[in-house]
Amino acid sequence: MGTVVGISVYPVRGCAGTPLERADVGPAGLAGDRAFAVVDPAGRVLRGRDVPGLAGVTPTGHPDLDAAAVTAALGQAVRLEPLTGRPEGAAAVHLVSRQALDRAAAGVVPAGCGAEDPRANLVLDLPADDERSWVGRRLRLGSAVLQVTRLPKHCLGVYAEVAEPGTVAVGDEVVPA
Repeated sequence: MGTVVGISVYPVRGCAGTPLERADVGPAGLAGDRAFAVVDPAGRVLRGRDVPGLAGVTPTGHPDLDAAAVTAALGQAVRLEPLTGRPEGAAAVHLVSRQALDRAAAGVVPAGCGAEDPRANLVLDLPADDERSWVGRRLRLGSAVLQVTRLPKHCLGVYAEVAEPGTVAVGDEVVPA
């Protein structure tokens, strides 16, 4: 069906992704993904769509260093707080094909989707397939099995839940499970 060509986690919600060559996939998704939220001095959680400056910060995965980097980027003191549970509407894993990214770059974007930052955990090369047709299917990527559950409302690709935890790496094949 295809090949994994990119893996990213987003350790701090709203910030840039951290590219990886390999990731452990647990019941909640990729290890280290969406681990922290940025909180201002008034206790409000800052989100990327409300504070675009977050997207320019690439987290290290170390909360103190990441809080200092976000503070410097935003020009205001912030702290990071651990996220418990999954943000509303989020799935465990977000998959997007290189082909969908190419279509979006050419201006072909599904209605309601934003193509500027797909925030995908897994980027796939699917020369003869379209991930939007996968809803309801199970896929094996490395030793992990994902159940594709739905199309996102505002971004490219598909959302999946973890059927069997495992490890996925760049270069792994995507096959039916």
